[in-house]
Amino acid sequence: MDAKHVSGKNRGSIFLYALSTCVWCKKTKSLLNDLGLEYSYVDVDLLPASEEAHIDQEMQRWNPRRSFPTVVINNETCIVGFQPDKIKEALGL
Repeated sequence: MDAKHVSGKNRGSIFLYALSTCVWCKKTKSLLNDLGLEYSYVDVDLLPASEEAHIDQEMQRWNPRRSFPTVVINNETCIVGFQPDKIKEALGL
C-alpha cells in the first residue's frame, strides 16, 4: 500500500483512510497538521486497482460502511467522519 507519511509529534499510531476529493478528509488532514502530529494516510481513490481490494478489506475491519474519513488510532480506536473533539480526546490532547 502506498501510504503517505507526515512528520510531526508522535502521539502513537495515527492512520487516515481518505479520498482526495473529500472536503471532510481535507479538514481531518488539516486538523492533524495544525496539531503538529505525525500520521500516515492513504487517498483510497488514487490507489491502483490492484490495491483496492486489500484496502477495502482493511477498512471494513474498522468501518464496515467504508465511509470517509476513517481515522484509526493505535490500532484500537476508530473515528468515522470529521470529529475533531473525538480525535483530540483519543489522542489525549
